[in-house]
Amino acid sequence: MKIFQQMLQLRERRRGFHLITAEVANALPQISEIKTGICQVFIQHTSASLAINENADPTVRQDFEMFFSKTVPENDPDYLHDDEGPDDMPAHLKAALLGSSVTIPIRNGRFALGMWQGIYLCEHRNYGGSRTLVITAWGE
Repeated sequence: MKIFQQMLQLRERRRGFHLITAEVANALPQISEIKTGICQVFIQHTSASLAINENADPTVRQDFEMFFSKTVPENDPDYLHDDEGPDDMPAHLKAALLGSSVTIPIRNGRFALGMWQGIYLCEHRNYGGSRTLVITAWGE
């Protein structure tokens, strides 16, 4: 079995849902050595998350942002944790709903994503800064 791991520093992005599939794949070219395996991508932050979803139509990503902004609004007077501004606690809640990692099968040296699937960086802060991912792939 082969195991590979790489850290990836993503540039700062505005709040929203951003496709990062190519960046993740390029960060760990050793995936090409794995015929059958798994890749886990983990984000080391509590106010951003990862997801897999539609990679073709950008309106899907806009609708994701609209839905989560409506579902977890800013400026809720019941929030206690607001040290870093009105988007602070909502960002943590959105990250908890979506999760901190995605798992992708590897088949013949490539991600076995569906035709219309891509990896999203879900940035929940207005100014979240750069984000760090840990990418781990293993298999035969």
